[in-house]
Amino acid sequence: MLRHVVSQGARVVLVGVMIGVGAALASTRLLGALLYDVKAVDPLVFAAMSLMMIGMCVLASWVPARRASSVAPIEALRSE
Repeated sequence: MLRHVVSQGARVVLVGVMIGVGAALASTRLLGALLYDVKAVDPLVFAAMSLMMIGMCVLASWVPARRASSVAPIEALRSE
């Protein structure tokens, strides 16, 4: 169950990161005109930010899933 919840969260994050990187690459002309003496397309920054977003979002789905999986189902149903 835990693996299923985390994999669903990771799938959503990967799609979001792909859309975000695509939008960032598409807007590089505008950013290149606004930035002074900095490359608009820096692969290190793109990779670092993508990995950070993926890591944080997987952690954000893993922590609640782990906490929810530690509760017995009958206890969760009884409390509602």
